[in-house]
Amino acid sequence: MTASAEARETALIAAQAAADKLATDVSIVDVSDRLAITDAFVLTSAPNERQVQAIVDAVEERLREHDIKPVRREGVAEGRWVLLDFVDVVVHVQHAEERAYYALERLWKDCPVIPFTDSAAPPAAAAAPAADEPDDDEPTDGTADADLDETDR
Repeated sequence: MTASAEARETALIAAQAAADKLATDVSIVDVSDRLAITDAFVLTSAPNERQVQAIVDAVEERLREHDIKPVRREGVAEGRWVLLDFVDVVVHVQHAEERAYYALERLWKDCPVIPFTDSAAPPAAAAAPAADEPDDDEPTDGTADADLDETDR
């Protein structure tokens, strides 16, 4: 059994809301085969408590626009690991230190990942020049090393 279409859509909306608030390492894990209580986990992290709270607020607001409200919220006061339970989807917003320590991806590594691509992220090809393309600051005529004498090489 895989996550329902509704759960997948909810998870993707939550993941995009988190990404829009600059969440890092956003991933979606389909836990429907392993857990009877939910279909998917959305895992996100942030570098500080304020950012964790901003991500939590954005996820709740975006899902509320789709008439989806959390049935439970845990960890909001501490702001280190906030869990938002939307029944079919559970969103984990973790401080980067908690994310590294608890490593939820490792615990659920046998579960399939639901593909997520941040729609606001630049395409990978446009983000960086190809390896065989010269950098604008680098001479293309091979003179970059010509200015160095033998002791500098």
